[in-house]
Order: sequence, then C-alpha cells, then structure tokens
Amino acid sequence: MNDSVCRDFQQTVEQYLIRHQSILDILSKTQETNARINRAVTKSVTQCGCIQIKGKKNALPDSASLMDMKALLSTHIEGKLCEHCQDIIEQELGKNLFYLAGLCNALGLNLEEVLKNENNKVKTLRIFNLT
Repeated sequence: MNDSVCRDFQQTVEQYLIRHQSILDILSKTQETNARINRAVTKSVTQCGCIQIKGKKNALPDSASLMDMKALLSTHIEGKLCEHCQDIIEQELGKNLFYLAGLCNALGLNLEEVLKNENNKVKTLRIFNLT
C-alpha cells in the first residue's frame, strides 16, 4: 500500500468518524464489520453460489516440512467470486478498515507504522510467524 494512501485514509477517517468517538463504540463497530464480512462471504456460498467451501482435513505426510505446508494446505474455496459478491465483500472490508483506522486514531497510533511494523515482522520471521 502506498504510504500516502494509508496516511490520507487515516486522516480522512479522523475527519469523518463523527458518531462513534468512544473507544467502546469503535471496538463494537470493528466487531460488527468483521461479522458483516463473514456474512457476505457466507452469502456468496449459500445464496449466490459463485464459490463453494469444500472443507476437509488436510492430510499432511509425517515427512512434510514447514516449507511444504504452503503447497499442501488448502483454502477450501472452490470457484471464484462473481462481480456482485466481490463488490459487496470489498465494501465490507472497506468499512472494517475505516473502523480499524478509527481505532488507531483513538489510541494515537499511526496506521502506516502499524502496517510497516507488521510487514517487517513477517518478513523477518517468515514462516516462523505462526501467530
């Protein structure tokens, strides 16, 4: 993500997050938007049918290394999101990002720094970043 886009987004959220100033409101809105993302993905399976979830136990050979797991594990998703479902899920993800930026603002955190720090941690720990 472009640093200026991240910074601009956080400033926009600071300007327009009016109604939910309380940290408790922001926390509950982030949870609500998480639920809406889950619901949108569920609807793409159960109502639209553009994707299917084929969940099953991943069979991992005893000899599999951590490096092998990326190729051996599955998302359990079959198909591709249709344009309509993709639009809805992107909207819900955007709302979630809005409240995450609002949470950063309320706590005096810089969203760009949070992203940079996490990116650096993942790059440093690589496959050992198993959180």
